[in-house]
Amino acid sequence: MNLNIRSLLTVQFTVIVAFILILFSLSIYYFSSTYRENQFDERLRNQAVSTAKLLIEVNEVGPELLKIINKTGNVLYNEHVVIYDFRNKVLYNSSDLGKLIPEVNEVMLDKIRLEKEVKFSSGEKECLGILYTDRYDRFVSIVSGLDMYGKGKLNNLKWILIFGFFISTGITIILGRIYSNRALKPMSDVVKQVDNITISSLNTRVNEGNGTDEIAQLAITFNKMLERLDSAFQMQRSFVSNASHELRTPLTSITGQIEVSLLKNRPAEDYKQTLYSVLEDIKNLNSMTNGLLDLAKASSDVAGIVMQKLRVDEMLWSVREYLIQRNPEYNVQIIFDESIEDESLLSVNGNEHLLKTAILNLMENACKYSTDHTVEIMLTYKTKHIAINFKDHGIGIEESEIQKVTQPFYRAENAMNIPGNGLGLPLTMKIIEVHGGRMNLTSVLNKGTEITLFLRSA
Repeated sequence: MNLNIRSLLTVQFTVIVAFILILFSLSIYYFSSTYRENQFDERLRNQAVSTAKLLIEVNEVGPELLKIINKTGNVLYNEHVVIYDFRNKVLYNSSDLGKLIPEVNEVMLDKIRLEKEVKFSSGEKECLGILYTDRYDRFVSIVSGLDMYGKGKLNNLKWILIFGFFISTGITIILGRIYSNRALKPMSDVVKQVDNITISSLNTRVNEGNGTDEIAQLAITFNKMLERLDSAFQMQRSFVSNASHELRTPLTSITGQIEVSLLKNRPAEDYKQTLYSVLEDIKNLNSMTNGLLDLAKASSDVAGIVMQKLRVDEMLWSVREYLIQRNPEYNVQIIFDESIEDESLLSVNGNEHLLKTAILNLMENACKYSTDHTVEIMLTYKTKHIAINFKDHGIGIEESEIQKVTQPFYRAENAMNIPGNGLGLPLTMKIIEVHGGRMNLTSVLNKGTEITLFLRSA
């Protein structure tokens, strides 16, 4: 049977209270029963002592007179007193019929003399035998009786506790339901508010209440999730819009050039120029597609990315060689911090293709946006982290645009006339995040940009 939280809380609350009531009732009944028993034992003891004392120590009191005294001042219901001498001979028997207590025999009498006091039962009666001594002899006085008054009170208490338990349990169920409703009302309100949030209203926020209790913390956490979702959807919409635009531009250019070329017969040189132009557009399109694929790979499940131990310095030299082969006019200066004496500190756990892609993007951007096409790369080691600093003296970035340039397809206004697709920095940032590192970007307009990558040393 599946219960909702409200019903489950009510059941748990009722079970806990019922368990406490049972323990409480049993404790009361146990201590009351013990108290009754002790009180009745004391009455039996007093009766046994007083009867023996009157019979043995008071010469004027004989068995017949003692019977009259006991009947007149009888404090025990259905009382029966028997007194034995040291030869186990009956000196006194309060029964008019001369009946003895069935359970009393020589073994029982010897036990009483040995232990001085023995308690036992005879049917419904409670019995107590004591050893009574005077200056000359030892006697055994045995008293039996029914504690009707005490047992009646105990029985009454039992039914009071039983009825009280069921009534209290019923009240607990009602109060537990009310309590669970009140306790879960804030959560129900949150659920209703969340249920009204759709993809078109992700900017809506849940009421955070007092901001301190657990429900408020849940609402705050959910609002933070909504902010991330809203940001992700906004980024997705922007990404799709920009990607569509960026992909459509070269495709439109290619289509237009081909259509123009087919309008009429042209010299071979014109076709050749058209093919060169189409080839350039295709290269740009291919570069953009590769960038999108790398960005998708970097955004995928980290567990699916193959990691291995890599040397950062070797990757820097390898990427530098590849970049200069493609662009001989680029100048890449790699500088190692003199404090790095152990080459093992330059190793990281990572994916070689992704890390080389990130390094290539930063190298190429720094050279591309600098008038002298130069980038200075400083490699340092700082507290279990390898820091790779890329510094150029290029066009820089407006302060208001620094946070935006890490968004896919976003390009700063002063970089519009320079070839690019706005995927380099976002891809690099994502790759570094996948590797558990971080990227720090600072820039001053018309003075240059400085980007530092921090990667955990292996």
